[in-house]
Amino acid sequence: MLLSPFSRLSIKVERKITFMLLISMIILMSIMRFFDSQMQNTATAKGIIYFELAKDLSKSEAILNSWNTLAKTSAGMSMGFDFLFLIVYALFIALLIHKLNEYLWKHSKVYTFGVILIWSVFLAAFFDIIENIALIKLLLGDLQQKWSSIAYYFAVSKFTLLLFGIIFIIISSIILFFKKIILKK
Repeated sequence: MLLSPFSRLSIKVERKITFMLLISMIILMSIMRFFDSQMQNTATAKGIIYFELAKDLSKSEAILNSWNTLAKTSAGMSMGFDFLFLIVYALFIALLIHKLNEYLWKHSKVYTFGVILIWSVFLAAFFDIIENIALIKLLLGDLQQKWSSIAYYFAVSKFTLLLFGIIFIIISSIILFFKKIILKK
């Protein structure tokens, strides 16, 4: 049987870890948004996301050429913080999936799917590492199509896996909400 990496945690420890991860995520997101604001211009209205999803070397070069020294430094700092952020978001999302999975789906077929999603979130974080390395190579001047392609495909894969996890959290949360309402009646 496939197990969640959080299956041995007590509820008290889960709560503490969840709270610490939430606070850490908020802090890191604020820092990264600050750096992202330094990168936004007409070529990159959405900041680093445009760079991640450039796909073609010509688009990557256009983004890099649109950035001044401050923007390039901010991009590097953002990617540096992203190495920490990917650990925090992966643990936070995976822990939320685990909590909902244990509470709602423990004795159903959905439970195994939830555990697979937990491990998929960690795979998404690994994809984020590969994407960051490719973007850093481009930022440092190793302008090759393979780095744009690697960044693009690993970013798309990362976002897809995370989307499945977030959808699971949303749907499970809605079900939990209605279950609690029904139980109160």
